[in-house]
Amino acid sequence: MPIRQFQAQRMVAPRQFKPIENKPVVIEIGAGKGKHALLFAQQYPDTTLYAIERTREKFDAMQKQATLTPNSHFHPIHADALPWITHALYPKQVSTFYILYPNPEPHNSAQRWLNMPFFEFLLSRLVEGGQIILASNIVDYIAEAEQQLLQVWKLPYEKQTIASDSSRTHFEVKYLARGELCQQLVMTKPQHYTTRFDDFMPLNGVNP
Repeated sequence: MPIRQFQAQRMVAPRQFKPIENKPVVIEIGAGKGKHALLFAQQYPDTTLYAIERTREKFDAMQKQATLTPNSHFHPIHADALPWITHALYPKQVSTFYILYPNPEPHNSAQRWLNMPFFEFLLSRLVEGGQIILASNIVDYIAEAEQQLLQVWKLPYEKQTIASDSSRTHFEVKYLARGELCQQLVMTKPQHYTTRFDDFMPLNGVNP
């Protein structure tokens, strides 16, 4: 399906937004209660991770757990991902985006990640050789995303079956316990891959 251009300059900054430094980062979008983010922060304590969660209850749970094991490189963010990323991130700053079990948007396919104009902006923030990891328990969601990768975004990727004993998120634990097939697409940004946002600098909280 055709993708219109994302209107980055129209994004209003999240409340209490704070700019970040232009240093290498990992981003988790829709981090929930932070199970994966906290495990990642423990495994890679020197890697700067921003874990974004929109829902207040889930964010509060993640933040509470983060205070129990302090790590100056781990930053829980309470915000909608699109405006936060537009205002905060620099071109080619992110080594990995994690999007684990996003809302499949059954009634609005245009809101699925690879169908959104915003996905082009996301790619502009990714370093060359960087990866986007998208996981889902919905076979049709993965299949549609594959088609978009091939036809629209022209990105190399690997489709992987997630091991039955994996436990990165609460959703993953639940789905695997029910015997559901969980899969992920590991997308890689090639060298010299270009987007229309490669020179777009972060808005840094300045609203239009």
